[in-house]
Amino acid sequence: MDAITQALGADVTDLASFAASRPSVPERVVEERRRYRTIWISDVHLGTRGCNADLLIDFLDHTDSDTLYLVGDIIDGWRLKKKFYWPATHNDIIWRVLKRAKRGTRIVYIPGNHDEMFRQFTGLNFGGVEIKRQAVHETADGRRLLVMHGDEFDAIMLSHRWLAHLGDAAYNLAMYLNRVVNSYRRWRGLPYWSLSKHAKHRVKKSVEFISRFEEIVADAARARGVQGVIAGHIHTAEIREIDGIEYYNDGDWVEGCTALVEHHDGRMELLHWADEVNARVVTDLPAREAA
Repeated sequence: MDAITQALGADVTDLASFAASRPSVPERVVEERRRYRTIWISDVHLGTRGCNADLLIDFLDHTDSDTLYLVGDIIDGWRLKKKFYWPATHNDIIWRVLKRAKRGTRIVYIPGNHDEMFRQFTGLNFGGVEIKRQAVHETADGRRLLVMHGDEFDAIMLSHRWLAHLGDAAYNLAMYLNRVVNSYRRWRGLPYWSLSKHAKHRVKKSVEFISRFEEIVADAARARGVQGVIAGHIHTAEIREIDGIEYYNDGDWVEGCTALVEHHDGRMELLHWADEVNARVVTDLPAREAA
């Protein structure tokens, strides 16, 4: 909790006061926010340079929901312990989440492995944010979906923690290269593109690991007697059926910048926010040129 207290610049138990403060990036006034029944996001990794804070802020300013699930690795405690990094935009994300809670949105926070320090507070409520180890969500059309981060089923994480930290170091190197590539693309006026996501889909072992992870998570949902499962952890957004179980992964806000949403009729959809922002920029170009 010390790193998070330092990041907020206040006692984290006084979240109401933090929600009443002003963000460095003012909340946009959007005439018609997209309204969903439920939103799931995970793997934001606040406290790292890889976090796409600007895109997530844009997403939060353009959407609303009755319920918001934070499906783990929202704050990267591993990285904060090694080197403290917390720009104002990371505070702005927390501010927006707490503001939603204040406005009546139900916020459910399921900590992952990178923010496992919050698991000790399971069952408690901070500033309208419910902390749970897992949850079962019932959709508008009556399906029951198990919601978990997913690191529980990562064999490497469970049996070889040192190897997981080694993998984390390699991952951060990939994120650094991703930032370099996209800095160059911005300089050239090109849209965001995930180098690491592209590489992941081309490496056979990564594809095999992802597939196996999805199957294990689906088996866990089947054992719990639910119709589906929603996870994060592997930074790979997906909607598919696995032997009669609906599998959903909401992706991440480091590489893919995706969210899983439930419409008010129970229909599920993945939003690829970088694509949406790029499309919005292209649409606005004629108007800017005319002006």
